[in-house]
Amino acid sequence: MSKAITFYGAAETVTGSRHLLTIDGHHVLVDCGMFQGDRELQQRNWQPFPVPPSEVEAVVLTHAHMDHIGWLPRLVKEGFHGPIYCTRATLGLARISLPDSGRIQEEDARRANKHGSVHNPALPLYTEDEVAACLRLFKTVAYDELHPLPGGAQWRYLPAGHILGSAFAEIYFQDGERIMMSGDLGRFNTPIIRDPASVDAAEYLVIESTYGDRLHPIEDPLIKLEQVLNDAAATRAAVIVPSFSIGRTQELLYYFRQLQDLGRMPKMPIYLDSPMAVTATDLYAMAKEEYDDDMKVAVATGHSPLDPEGLHTVRDRQQSKAINTATGPMVIVAGSGMANGGRVVHHLLHRISDPNTIVLFTGYQAEGTLGRHILDGEPEVRIQGHEVPVRARIEKLNALSAHADQGEMLHWLRGFKTPPRRTFIVHGEPPAQAALRDKIVAELGWDAVIPKFGENFEL
Repeated sequence: MSKAITFYGAAETVTGSRHLLTIDGHHVLVDCGMFQGDRELQQRNWQPFPVPPSEVEAVVLTHAHMDHIGWLPRLVKEGFHGPIYCTRATLGLARISLPDSGRIQEEDARRANKHGSVHNPALPLYTEDEVAACLRLFKTVAYDELHPLPGGAQWRYLPAGHILGSAFAEIYFQDGERIMMSGDLGRFNTPIIRDPASVDAAEYLVIESTYGDRLHPIEDPLIKLEQVLNDAAATRAAVIVPSFSIGRTQELLYYFRQLQDLGRMPKMPIYLDSPMAVTATDLYAMAKEEYDDDMKVAVATGHSPLDPEGLHTVRDRQQSKAINTATGPMVIVAGSGMANGGRVVHHLLHRISDPNTIVLFTGYQAEGTLGRHILDGEPEVRIQGHEVPVRARIEKLNALSAHADQGEMLHWLRGFKTPPRRTFIVHGEPPAQAALRDKIVAELGWDAVIPKFGENFEL
């Protein structure tokens, strides 16, 4: 039989995961993400998919982050009409994030046309109605159950420990070989969801490398949060937290509640200013099959780990704007996590020039994003067309990353009893990819390669 993989995204970059398997002439796409970051990367979202989407017979999703599902409506718009497989929780999250993305695309197009655009007219990448058509193609698949794929392959999901519903896709070919599509590898001993599943064999492996060149600092998130929140209380500061609506926000709520239960958090309002994060938190509260043991025990004893005291959920845009006139101490948790869109942008516009503001980043900031510019210490940043001086105190909470670091990835890889014939390193900036490849080669003796965009490999 013939089988091959072609990398049409997350190749020498972190975003836009799109990996095309060709099995005896049948095309199966694993993930279909949006490119994020600088203008050059974002332009790839407007390019047609290299294979006619009508010829792709199925899509397998690893999880619901936009860099893994955000281009799906465009794929459907261009002719894809097959099944889109995912876990039950991934479907729940996609029903939240994809319509939100469609609204943002339409709003950005309207804003561009209002203020002048090089395009006449500026068009959305896709609309909310086109998202609805896409969501009708989703089909849920349980963990650990084998299902058929075009080309005679079979596959199953294993827990990935990254976010709610995240999964490895273990794909078996008719010749007995398999490829493990890891999606994003989560961390061990993190709250709420189960740890990544152990894997002991696969002839081929595709692994991410977001933090392939570093170790996460050994940091107790409770201590760091306690310090920032106590400083805010003492100076009556506003703490702005750009946060990913799915995963990171729920971890923050979990830790706020822990601090309160321990008597270590000053009283202050917590504004959750993201309709998507509010709805995602409701979904987390219901997805009990995803919980780790500690979360199961907490819920069984009547505790509400995701509902800290003083939490105000903000859905209305006018309520969001009203926060701009509020005085601290307070916490504003708002999307997006890289500050490249969403309501956190207007909070930063209004407060980042105030020395009595604390901006707390809690996750990876891709090159070219507003969050990266701020975190890199640039004295001025461009926000909504304005050059804005940065006078706020900038902090970073490193312990909340949902991505395994280099050591955690190597720990997971050492669980393989038989080395993969070839390991493909994706989803990372070039220095991180190179560092992880070198570590895998030096310490494990495996064949590891870094695919280029559009590069094809026979399996």
